[in-house]
Amino acid sequence: MKTFEFKIDPLTSEEYYEVYLRGRQLLNDPHLNKASAFTPEERMSLGLTGLLRSGVSTLESQVQRSLEAFKRKPDDLERYIFLIGMQDRSEPLFYKLLVENLEEMVPIVYTPTVGQACLQMSHIVRRFRGLYIDPDNIADIDQIFQNIALPHVYLIVVTDGERILGLGDLGSDGMGIPVGKVSLYVAAGGLHPSVCLPICLDVGTNNERLLKDPLYLGYRKPRLTGSAYEEMVERFVLGVRRNFPDALLQWEDFAKHTAFKNLERYRERILSFNDDIQGTGATALGALITAMRIKGSRFSDQRFLVVGMGQAGVGNAMNIRTALREEGLSEKEIRARIFVVDVQGLLMEDDPKLEDPQRPFAQPRTTLEGWTLESSDRVGLEDVVRNAHPTALIGVTAKRGLFSESILRQVAKNTDRPVILALSNPTAKTECTPEEVAKATGGRGLLATGSPFKPLNWDGRQIMTSQCNNLYMFPGMGLGALVGHAAKVTDAMFLTASKTLSDMVTPEQREAGLLLPPMADIRAVSRRVAVAVAREARDSGLGRLVDDEQLEHLVAKAQWTPHFASYRPGPVRGGG
Repeated sequence: MKTFEFKIDPLTSEEYYEVYLRGRQLLNDPHLNKASAFTPEERMSLGLTGLLRSGVSTLESQVQRSLEAFKRKPDDLERYIFLIGMQDRSEPLFYKLLVENLEEMVPIVYTPTVGQACLQMSHIVRRFRGLYIDPDNIADIDQIFQNIALPHVYLIVVTDGERILGLGDLGSDGMGIPVGKVSLYVAAGGLHPSVCLPICLDVGTNNERLLKDPLYLGYRKPRLTGSAYEEMVERFVLGVRRNFPDALLQWEDFAKHTAFKNLERYRERILSFNDDIQGTGATALGALITAMRIKGSRFSDQRFLVVGMGQAGVGNAMNIRTALREEGLSEKEIRARIFVVDVQGLLMEDDPKLEDPQRPFAQPRTTLEGWTLESSDRVGLEDVVRNAHPTALIGVTAKRGLFSESILRQVAKNTDRPVILALSNPTAKTECTPEEVAKATGGRGLLATGSPFKPLNWDGRQIMTSQCNNLYMFPGMGLGALVGHAAKVTDAMFLTASKTLSDMVTPEQREAGLLLPPMADIRAVSRRVAVAVAREARDSGLGRLVDDEQLEHLVAKAQWTPHFASYRPGPVRGGG
């Protein structure tokens, strides 16, 4: 049952919400609740007289009051609970506060604090957001979707909770991730909160801690696997296509063995992408493009070493391969420039443990001819650094200190400006720190990290470190694909998004060591990325045929700025 609709007055062109709730129901709806900001006219017409104190406040004063309360919270988890509670009470207020304090609050509503929250979600949950689809209700998927109170759904972020951040299988407690990603789509990308829907495919869990926890609220059975799991995902996707044919579906925090399969199976059937694979790689590629500009070099002149070949590692390798293809290299030449290391060491073509997504990047045995190895049984990280002479080192391993001083020094011997992307977060799991890179490279290293670091004073100058956060990529990608009416999300769209991201780094910022724009510019970044993606969709025959100026206008107009809209009463639906 819809609770409101977007309307435009045909006489005055005023934009307003036609509201179908009254009284307490209206105050309890987070999309619509304005609390003390309801005008006297709205209070009278919407059945609110006597339910509110007489004072009428502005959104700005509510933000000030909320920020004071936020800063009184004793730790980050309590701040997370406070912000989620605010989101459950009034979304315009929540997003106004978040947008004005992005750099401080993104680490609270998303990584790293959201990980702490997911570990305890069944113990701290107050209200349920989004939808939970499980094996017992999948047959009612159409009815579940029809029961949604939102006026229209354009964006769906879905997880099955099997690989939540670096925390593993958290079942339906992993719903904090889609909820957090939706928050970032709104705050950074500008999508309206009422068109975004977080979903958990609650297919069970193999986490014994959760199964034994009497407070766990998820589907209390072992995880679905095999054909039963695939059938449920298929029924879910078909339900999305039937009920939300214009929606973009973002796959989030699925385990590696299902993430790649779902991406390949559905990327041609439904507008969709996987942020862990494609978004991570595209953001890192943006940083690498900037590094090449600083170095005055081409990708084909470099040798890349990717350490950690899960979803993020494969995504990084795939995007580097795309950049090398654009420079005209053959597949053989590309393979000679990308080296990938996982738990078993350098991935080789004859490795029986090789997984299909890793296979295009595995090396033939002939590569090792002339190499000096510490052991004949395994080609380790130091072996690769010493023999392959990489000029760019990318880590997605969640192993603190993996990039040791000796490894960093060796990479620095291979090039005047070594490029280091230590992409694991939180800080406690980063492969190296800015200070360690500066020390090992004599301040010559070009660094981006997965966790935020403060500027480093080194040898009389200040070195800035970019946080290589997917927030630079997925909001703009989603917004551009939707505004551009893209039929599908392609590798070319991600490549153009990476180039656009790098274009926003000014010469002064590059001089200071930044490989990505400042986080404070994130809404402008999302707008530029969205325009570029919509343009690529159009030019490739996959999107709407409008000129560049109109695309820019449409993207700008699609970016919602948090505010309290005007309300007019509509017919009461389902009681009031």
